[in-house]
Amino acid sequence: MAEMLEIRWHGRGGQGAKTAALLLAEAAAAVGKYVQAFPEYGPERMGAPVVSYNRISSQPITIHSAVASPRYVVVLDPSFIGPIDFTAGMPPDGVLLINSSDAAGVLRKRLKLDSEEVKVYTLDASRISEEAIGRPIPNTPMLGAVVAAAKVMTIEELLEDTRKRLERKFRNRPELIDGNMTAISRAYQEVQSQ
Repeated sequence: MAEMLEIRWHGRGGQGAKTAALLLAEAAAAVGKYVQAFPEYGPERMGAPVVSYNRISSQPITIHSAVASPRYVVVLDPSFIGPIDFTAGMPPDGVLLINSSDAAGVLRKRLKLDSEEVKVYTLDASRISEEAIGRPIPNTPMLGAVVAAAKVMTIEELLEDTRKRLERKFRNRPELIDGNMTAISRAYQEVQSQ
């Protein structure tokens, strides 16, 4: 099978980890990829830990289990740093994308990562979301960061498909649609790595 991209999303209920995985999968499917997106969580409640997954490939996907070795791990809530080992199962060339106002080098030290280990990208997605949408929900900005890091599609393809999906859901709230498009675009431009 051709290389398959596997992504694990860590967040809390209400931050949009499940929605982000679904939006990414739908946008990738729209550009001809085979996809999977699914959550894993306990009791559904606001603030409870949530993990969601993506698989994206140019070939049909025949695996139907949790993602054990994600190349990309997206962290929507930086308060998880410490209690959770985000690098579990990641290959040496893995990439961590973390919603934080801290620089990648600072987070690398907090995570006790050697320089040869995974690459760390940071983005203050909560701030971008607050400024663009009016609420600190980091999922759509982190979509822009994932596309910038993984290059699974162009930013234009992500924006086009996501706009269509949001227009169906928020047809009477155009400010939310435009705000999310702004948040995704800004995140794509502002994500930083070390």
